[in-house]
Amino acid sequence: MQYREFGRTGWKVSASSFGAWAIGGTWGEVDDNESLAALHRAIDLGVNFIDTADVYGDGRSERLIAQLKKDRGEEIIVATKAGRRLNPHVADGYNRQNLTAFVDRSLKNLDTDAIDLLQLHCPSPEVYYRPEVFGILDDLVQAGKICYYGVSVEKVEEAIKAIEYPNVQSIQIIFNIFRQRPADLFFKIAQEKQVGILARVPLSSGMLTGKMKSSSQFEADDHRTFNRQGESFDKGETFSGVDYDLSLQAVEEIRALVPEGWTMAQFALRWILMFEAVCCVIPGAKNTSQAEDNAMAADLPPLPDETMAVVEKIYERMIKDQVHHLW
Repeated sequence: MQYREFGRTGWKVSASSFGAWAIGGTWGEVDDNESLAALHRAIDLGVNFIDTADVYGDGRSERLIAQLKKDRGEEIIVATKAGRRLNPHVADGYNRQNLTAFVDRSLKNLDTDAIDLLQLHCPSPEVYYRPEVFGILDDLVQAGKICYYGVSVEKVEEAIKAIEYPNVQSIQIIFNIFRQRPADLFFKIAQEKQVGILARVPLSSGMLTGKMKSSSQFEADDHRTFNRQGESFDKGETFSGVDYDLSLQAVEEIRALVPEGWTMAQFALRWILMFEAVCCVIPGAKNTSQAEDNAMAADLPPLPDETMAVVEKIYERMIKDQVHHLW
């Protein structure tokens, strides 16, 4: 496993880490025993960073991670998120009472005294212009309830605004072959400020595994069924906001670039890790084989410049007009 510096925290995190959304919910049926097996296999392979949120299965994901930590002796860094429990999800909800309650609930779910990294969970744009919200987070650090904090964002502009606050240690942002805009400007600014970057939705909701077809069906409780047009949350969270059939066409062009012996998922993850500003990718895994596939991507050799150039051309020709200006 390759490890990378995580901003100014002093942590060295596994380049391919574990995203725990899928083991919580809204990705179809999951089995807790299989989820725990996937988590254990990831740790076996050197993963030391797990990303979750309080709304993933209404705490289910956090509680599974607590069980994992009880079973393992290794140091495991856990990042969770807060804010999406608000209903309605509005800026005024990001107040001291609510944020403290969310943190206390996650502390209980994770069975820990302090949260390693707390991230605001894609807050509404107005939150980024409320310094008092970040002051509350500073107070939670002082109280010993969280060690560090960051923000999970939807848009590049939000990421740039968030890191104006001096104690924001990390930004979680969608970055993958189908969502390349963060590399244009934001990565450079983040590196200058030594802010850690977590690349989320790295496989474009599974599209970049190369396993999907036009006839693929998803369960009713899978966001890939009910959120393709942003009906429940931001459209860009599902298949990166790219039309399903167009994504399938682009995948077929990318497939020709995948080296022999690699899976397409590994290719997509290794592409992300070619960008040194990225601290880690956080693909999800619902079983041990997926966990193995993801973890091993970090040890694959670098992609040739020629391959990177072809991927960029596919993006510019097929995908860019759909997403680049929106996120």
